[in-house]
Amino acid sequence: MLLKHASTEKLMQVVELQDLMNPLREQVLVRLHYGEEAQDPETIDKQDLLFPSGEGLPRAWTDPHYRDEEVEAAHFDRGL
Repeated sequence: MLLKHASTEKLMQVVELQDLMNPLREQVLVRLHYGEEAQDPETIDKQDLLFPSGEGLPRAWTDPHYRDEEVEAAHFDRGL
């Protein structure tokens, strides 16, 4: 998957998609996507990545607690 670095706007290829989608991982391994030769992989913070359209990553990929309020509300509604 290609993503864009927020500050440089360069495209980067994510090496392991599982790491990208895992909210417990704050960093992912990427390869800079330019030139004729494959670039060496480097680690980068997920918060610095965007989709090529400029849209940010889904909260489910970056915040391990993204559903905490929903889960707590469901427990409260059931009287748990």
